Order: sequence, then structure tokens, then C-alpha cells
Amino acid sequence: MKVAGHQRTAVLILTATLFALCFSVEAQQPKRVPRIGVLWPDSAPSPRIEEFRQGLRDLGYKEGQNVLIEYRYADGKRDHLPELAADLVRIRVDVIVALSTLAARPAKEATKTIPIVMISGEPIETGLVNSLARPGGNVTGLTFLSPDLVGKRLEMLREVIPTLRDVAILWDSAGPAKIVEFKQAEAEAPALHLGIQSLEITAQSPDLEGAFPVAIKLRAGALLTLGNPLTLEYRQKIAELAIKNRLPSMFDSLQFVEVGGLSVLRTKFLGLVPTVGHICG
Repeated sequence: MKVAGHQRTAVLILTATLFALCFSVEAQQPKRVPRIGVLWPDSAPSPRIEEFRQGLRDLGYKEGQNVLIEYRYADGKRDHLPELAADLVRIRVDVIVALSTLAARPAKEATKTIPIVMISGEPIETGLVNSLARPGGNVTGLTFLSPDLVGKRLEMLREVIPTLRDVAILWDSAGPAKIVEFKQAEAEAPALHLGIQSLEITAQSPDLEGAFPVAIKLRAGALLTLGNPLTLEYRQKIAELAIKNRLPSMFDSLQFVEVGGLSVLRTKFLGLVPTVGHICG
């Protein structure tokens, strides 16, 4: 389940391809083009899906020629995900690629036989797999181990800003995986003598303009963003608001830096898992 470095998307694609080409009996029929179902909770375009498509091209798969991809976007209406997952099962795709916990859970509920390749920060805590060593069932993929790292990220912020007292955490409060991660941050903060301020957003109410003034008013000394499809969708706005409010920030995805985060900080803490910490300020 654990993969090092920025190769996580390429490995995900390779895994999905192996499932589609090798583990599906139907896919082994002569001249049959394998079909991959992609389930995403928000709208297109998305960096993760674009990376997925590029990875396929790098591996020699040309969409519409030697591989077919069925995209199902919930456009932020997450209650539609079970219906979209069921549709992928109905059309009998060879593998379902769920690029977030939000997508992986309804995919797992929709089928016990079609292989599911997922990306999740908390696959055990959210019930996607039994363990990292032995996932069990029809779900496999990659994990960021986000709950294990959130304490290290807080520790990094504390080291970079010795006077830090309060950290504002921007997170999707409707995301099951992020609930686990936020609770872990709350549990780890006291040992670092840090207070936690919750800046909650949801797909129905992503009030970023309102969240940052609250952080400033409460005298937050830094911002920690818990990455998921929602924060990734608004990554540019989040980076811009962090700079506008002069709030030192840490992200768990390179895409935030690419759209405006100022600098990158890599430390020994984050060499253990497939993620990179970024500080901007």
C-alpha cells in the first residue's frame, strides 16, 4: 500500500492497468479493449485525473484506442456518488479507479467483484481495507498515511515558526477521511503546545473568503490545509488568500505550490511516505 516519492500516480495507473489487463477474465478475450471506470466526487478538470491520464499515455495507453475510460463526475453532489458507482458496475467496467476516499467508499459498496484501485489518506480507519499488508476484498491502491503525518506537519510548523501558538486547519468537514485526520491533529497539538482553530468548508458551502478573516481574527499564526478533492479544486484560491493574508501555510500536495504557494520545504519527516510538505508565507 505505501509508495515513496511522487510516483504514486504512475503506480496507481500501473496497478489499475494490471487489474484491467490481467485479472479480469473478460479483458483477456482477444481484441477486447479494456475499460476503466473513473469515479470523482467533484468536477472536471482535476489534477489527479489529468495525472492519471498522462500516466496512461506514458505507459503506452491511448484513450479511445487501446483503452477506454468511463468518467463519472459527481460535480460536488456527493450523494450522487453511489448512483454513479452503480452505473459503472452496470456497464461492467474492468476496474474502477477511485482517486479519493469519498469515491472509494461508494465504489466498494457497489461491487464486491470488480477490482477497485483507490487513493486514500485513511483506508483502514474508513473501512476500505482490513490492513495495509493484507487489504482483503477487491480494494487496493495507495495511501498518504495522513493521520500518521499530521502531527509531524504541526511539529514542522512549530520548528519553522518558534513563536507559533495557534494553527488554523482548513478542511472539508464532510469528508470522512478528513474527520479522522482533524481529530488526530487535535490529539497531537497539546504536546506541541499548540492550539487548533477549525476552518470548516464543505462542497455545498466552500466559503474561503469568510474562512481566512476568521483565522486572522483568532490570531492564527499559520495555516494547515488537509488535502482532499474539495481543497484541491480550490487550491489556487487557497494559495492566493494565504498570501493575501500573510499567513504562513503548509499544504500536502505539490499542486498548491504550482498555483501560487511561495516556497517548498522538504524534511526528513516527509521522506517516509508519498507526500511532500510545502510552506508558503
